[in-house]
Amino acid sequence: MTARRKLVRRTALAVTAGAAALVLSACGGGGHDMSSMGGDSDSSPSATASAKAGDHNDQDISFAKEMIQHHRQAVEMADLAADRASSQEVKDLATKIKGAQDPEIKTMSGWLTSWGEEVPADMSGMEGHDMSSGMPGMMSSEDMDKLEKASGAEFDKMFLEMMVKHHEGAVEMANTQKAEGKYGPAVKLADAVITAQTAEIEQMNKILGKS
Repeated sequence: MTARRKLVRRTALAVTAGAAALVLSACGGGGHDMSSMGGDSDSSPSATASAKAGDHNDQDISFAKEMIQHHRQAVEMADLAADRASSQEVKDLATKIKGAQDPEIKTMSGWLTSWGEEVPADMSGMEGHDMSSGMPGMMSSEDMDKLEKASGAEFDKMFLEMMVKHHEGAVEMANTQKAEGKYGPAVKLADAVITAQTAEIEQMNKILGKS
């Protein structure tokens, strides 16, 4: 009988604990709903895990979409330097620019995906497509054609002058993000863009001064 009483008592305690867990689960349901608002919690590593709807604003979305396209053009310009530039310093700078901006494109694409926004289609390199409208520092299709046709010292000078202008536009966009953005990682990336590209502008202007 003693063993039977213990079994009954354990069963009653288990039922009570289960009921309490159900009550707590019902009370905490709002938190689950909020976590599902901003996108997929199982998103790729490039997306920040805490990218919820309430964490970002329209400026964050615009910054990510526009800076992705801005970076793509910089990478396209950097790719041209590999077999067109005559200066090793210019080639090294182009490699550095691509190495920094490719991962940032992936990061920002991850944010947009986690927010339920579309990642802009990659139009870089497409003949007749002009990416210059609406974003500061972007090169026109004519500018890109000229750069593609140049080589040697002519390419070096053209690349540096265009990339200085391009970087200045990126710094302008990043400053707007710092002033108006809400999403912490995007504001932090904007700050990193300002720091890195301002230093590269100074480096490029020095190279131009030597030529």
